[in-house]
Amino acid sequence: MKAICFYFQIHQPFRLKNYRFFDIGNDHYYYDDFANDDIITRIAHRSYLPANEMLLDMIKENKKKFKVAFSISGTALEQLEQYVPEFIDSMKELAATGCVEFLSETYAHSLASLQDPEEFVAQVKAHDEKIYQLFGQHPKVFRNTELIYDDDIASMIQSMGFKGAITEGAKHILGWKSPNYVYKAATAPKLKLLLKNSKLSDDISFRFGDSGWAAYPLTAEKYLGWIASLPQEEQLINLFMNYETFGEMQARETGIFDFMRALPRFAADHDIQFWTPSEVIAKLKPVGEMTVMHPISWADEERDASAWLGNTLQQEAVEKLYSIGERVRLCQDRRIKQDWNYLQASDHFFYMSTKHNSDGTIHSLYSPYDSPYTAFTNYMNVLSDFMIRVEQQYPSDIDNEELNSLLLTIRNQENEIEKLKREVEMMRNNLDKDLTGDLVEAPAADPAPEEKVPEEKAPEKPKRKRTTKKVK
Repeated sequence: MKAICFYFQIHQPFRLKNYRFFDIGNDHYYYDDFANDDIITRIAHRSYLPANEMLLDMIKENKKKFKVAFSISGTALEQLEQYVPEFIDSMKELAATGCVEFLSETYAHSLASLQDPEEFVAQVKAHDEKIYQLFGQHPKVFRNTELIYDDDIASMIQSMGFKGAITEGAKHILGWKSPNYVYKAATAPKLKLLLKNSKLSDDISFRFGDSGWAAYPLTAEKYLGWIASLPQEEQLINLFMNYETFGEMQARETGIFDFMRALPRFAADHDIQFWTPSEVIAKLKPVGEMTVMHPISWADEERDASAWLGNTLQQEAVEKLYSIGERVRLCQDRRIKQDWNYLQASDHFFYMSTKHNSDGTIHSLYSPYDSPYTAFTNYMNVLSDFMIRVEQQYPSDIDNEELNSLLLTIRNQENEIEKLKREVEMMRNNLDKDLTGDLVEAPAADPAPEEKVPEEKAPEKPKRKRTTKKVK
């Protein structure tokens, strides 16, 4: 028996407008609202919405035996709430089936796991609160930005209470091993790892509509035949891909939607099931340990972090951004907090890449900028203005020791306030119980003196000897 674990990624950044040097200090709004609205609306109607409809039909038609997982960044959710609210409604309908799992990730789709552990933890918490608010689920499995993972990140993931994480089945890490098993993290033995099968995932994401591909056209029968022919002991096939695969990267005309709809029928012929990541973790044991000393991701042939940190432009921008992390976390300004999230999106640094893809195209082909240098200049202009705003609230002449002391004081005050709130709540509850007589019964009143019997003397009662106890 084999199982397929489908996971789909949805992320959109808040794209920056053309921000000139002369805008620094004068214009504190950084975003291209028209582009953000246009892009998310177009993709949602071509991909997300029809794909949701397709998945809902597949779940119903197959009596809830078809299951998938989603990882949706906080910035994407914000845009979808604002520009395409019907998508949120359709996703709630999917969640209600019980066949869709939502994974955890960083709210801003950021590189915080590599730069700022405190920020990383804060973003994961914020993301999971957003998921629960919208879809009523508490994520149990973690998916980091762009599947970035290493041993240090594994320790942080486990410390946050997650039982599993998904990442790339990178060949230079696995060597002769197969990605079609569950592994455990070397630095966090209780953390189970689900690894992407890159070949089978990319067959759908990138090669499905390529008429020059040797396996073209790809049918559901052929595809499930490949999976069924894998060694019997390889029970798990993780198919991880962007949700834009359906209708955007692979147009409807390629037959991608019909291909997906046919998968469950041919899977049943081969006794292949569909599991969510949480089901995989509950049902399968790790077959071995995986050590990852340097960060891996699902990008490029190198499967490393060089798509975002591979040149001096990217490194300078990232270092500048995270150098003010502690000060931003001290701020109570809502706009500063919001901009801080939006400026951390990994896309901004991807646009600065000077790397070439395997087909010879440069990364910036997918960028709204003319070149990586234009992307860098525009971003640094925005970041300069943002840093001025943070400086106004927490000047940089406050050294780190003073800043840490201030941060500790604020945290202690917050803890004290929280403690007092709990005490007040407890006293209020006790008072309510007193008033209803549930907690403390009123002491019995002394008997009222008997009234004198008219015209007849009432009989005398024997005097009661009153004793008093000493209180020790």
